[in-house]
Amino acid sequence: MTTTLKSRLQDDLTTAIKARDELRSSTLRLTISAITKEEVAGESARELSDAEVEKIVAREAKKRREAAEAFEKGGR
Repeated sequence: MTTTLKSRLQDDLTTAIKARDELRSSTLRLTISAITKEEVAGESARELSDAEVEKIVAREAKKRREAAEAFEKGGR
């Protein structure tokens, strides 16, 4: 039985919550939220492939890196 990337992320979220890892759980929540948002966008809801999920994860990671750089430049 193969596990999809989305279900693996959800399992990781459960593990992070149980471990009380706030940073990891909030990051995974944001990522899963972005995936879900993409799934329901458009005419009808659909399940994304692992390749599409990887693109979303990469996009979200890029957003976070850019935000961190902007805050660092701003002295925060």
